[in-house]
Parts: sequence; C-alpha cells; structure tokens
Amino acid sequence: MEAPAYGQDRTDRILRERVQSRWAAAYAPTRHLDPVLVTAALILSAIGMVVIYSARYQALTVQELPPTTFVGRQLIALLVGLVALGVAAAFDYRHLRGYAAVLYLGSLALLVLTLTPLGTEINGSQRWLIIAGVQIQPSELAKVAVLVSLAALLHERKGEPGLPTVGIGLALVGVPMALVFLQPDLGTSIVFVWLAAVIFLVGGVKARYLIGLVVAGIAGFVASLRLELIQSYQLQRLTGFLDAGDPSLAQGPVFQTRQSLIAIGSGQFMGKGLFEGTQTSLSYVPENHTDFIFTVVGEEFGFVGAAIVLALFLVIIWRGLRIAVLSKDLFGTLIAAGIVGIFTLQVFLNVGMTVGIMPVTGIPLPFVSYGGTSLIVWLAMVGLLLNVHMRRF
Repeated sequence: MEAPAYGQDRTDRILRERVQSRWAAAYAPTRHLDPVLVTAALILSAIGMVVIYSARYQALTVQELPPTTFVGRQLIALLVGLVALGVAAAFDYRHLRGYAAVLYLGSLALLVLTLTPLGTEINGSQRWLIIAGVQIQPSELAKVAVLVSLAALLHERKGEPGLPTVGIGLALVGVPMALVFLQPDLGTSIVFVWLAAVIFLVGGVKARYLIGLVVAGIAGFVASLRLELIQSYQLQRLTGFLDAGDPSLAQGPVFQTRQSLIAIGSGQFMGKGLFEGTQTSLSYVPENHTDFIFTVVGEEFGFVGAAIVLALFLVIIWRGLRIAVLSKDLFGTLIAAGIVGIFTLQVFLNVGMTVGIMPVTGIPLPFVSYGGTSLIVWLAMVGLLLNVHMRRF
C-alpha cells in the first residue's frame, strides 16, 4: 500500500487557508468604505462651521458674547456625530430589524415629552428637550426610527406588501407625524410624508395603493384647511412665496424670502468674500444660521460657492443611490433609499425657499445649518449608508 502523502496534504491545507484568508480580507467590511461619501459629508460640515461663524459673528460681537459661541457648539456636535458615524457603520445593519420597535417607541416617548412642560419653547415652537444640560430635537431622531421601522416592516413582507401592510406602515408614520405637527413643525411633518412615499415606492407597494394614498393625502390637506388645523401663519408661508413681489407683503410672510433673494443676488458670481456680506453681518435675513444658512453661502461665496455646495450634495445623493442599488437585501436598499429620499427633499426645500421657488417650511440644510441634533443624526445616517455599502457581499 502506498503511504499517505502527508507533505502534500499539508501543502494543500496551507494553500486553502491562504485562499480563504485572502477571500475574507478582500470581502471584509472595512475594505469597502466609501471615502467619497465620507469626504463630501465632512467638507459640507466644515463649510457649515465657517458660514455659521460668519452668520453670527457680528451679532454676537454687538451683544458682547464670544463670536465662537455657536460654532463651538456645532464643533462639539460634529465630534459626537463622528462617533455616531463610526458606531452606525460598525455593526451589521441587519441587526437593526430586531431593535426597530425599541427605536420607534423610544422616539415616540421623546416626542410626547417634548409636548409636555418638560419641552422647551423657542419662537412659538415647542420642539426641544433639555437632557442633562444638552438640548436635543427629538423629531430629528424620529426620522431614523421611522425609517428603520418602515424598512423592517416591508422587508418582512418580502417585497410584496398588501393593504394590511400599507395600513400598518401609515400608522407607524402617522403617530410621530401628528406629534411633530402639534409642536408645530410643518416642515418635518412633510418629511415624514415623503419618507413614507419613498419607502412604499421602493418597497413594492402596488400602484393602485400609491394612487389611493395620494388622493387621500390631498383630501386630508383640504380637510385640515377647512377645519383650521393648519395655523394662519403656516398657510401664509405656504402661499406667500407666490406673491413675493407684492409690496404690501414686504413686511409680512414674504419678508424672509425677499431678504434672502437680495442676499443671494448681491453675491453675484464670486461673492463678496467671507465676513463681507452686508445682509449677513447686519442680520437682515432672519435665522441666517439655521434655516436660511444658504443665503450666507450665496452672498459671501457667490454663484461659485453655491455651486460647489450643491455639487457636494449631488455627490452624496449619487453615492447613496449607488449604495441602494448594490445592497444585498431589501432592508439595506430601503434604508439607503430612505436616507437619500429625506436628504434630497430637505436640500430641495431648503435651497428652494432661499431662492424663492418653494415656501418657507423651516427645514434645515443637512450638514450645513446650525443644529447639533441635526448634524449628529445626518452623520449617523452616513454611517448607516457605509454600513450597507460595506456589507453588500
């Protein structure tokens, strides 16, 4: 009998182990980060720091406050957001399905607390909670919770959701949307509606159900107008941009829009230069560090600066759509598509209202507007996109 070729067996085993280790290394999640996506998000965050500082510098100086007050808070939020990005990218996103109910109920609890005496009211809106000395905006956290919950629901239906699934999905969206609407925050309420539409469309909901939802949405809007559920100032904002040229409304609901157009138009092609914007330094544009931050970009950096910022937004949309297409499962596709959907809507509404083509809805500009909770959440959502991308194999 021929003796076993122990040496050959050992060689074959070593070769197999090497092949397996190389395969594992080639498909390891950390080897498939998306540096383009991360770089675009970080550049936008850095631009946000600069324009926030510029927007509040003169006003804080007049008040004899440190000019770094707002940008310092935003920097802390950026650092926390980077941690959130890393955490969101580190674990397997598929495990989120098991925590969807916890995330959803937790976000609802925070939204309810916001409407109690524990909530903080600013400029007539009660949208914030102060926890351990830190101000947070629960509606921003609710976007992620609702997204994960809807994605988990439609994933369980294997891409064939029926009418009961649509009904459950509407309930998941409707409850937090109603709580946000009561704050009142019409802009974020619109985001929830849009998120549901995107998830239903990508998740395979039949066309007849989608058409029915559109008709029901229009009927609900008309009913809310008749029942005066939408406050008068909110309605004026929704319709005022159509009459932005009316002199009689110059100090009314279109004041922000007119001042925004003046600021952006005065920047012309190259802009007036950092800290040189008169509309910005004199605070002619209300809330120019939050909802109207794009006016600072337009005035001080001109068409070129605004185009660069918009190009960075398009890069994030492109990478997000690519991740949605390449995802290995429906849950990952829905997560990525939902993030891209929210991002696209907020950019369109925010930039649109500053240039006068959309009504003023109080929507912040992702990564750029002042707001710690918003920045942290958006960096966490970038982490989720990375998570889906890294595990596409």
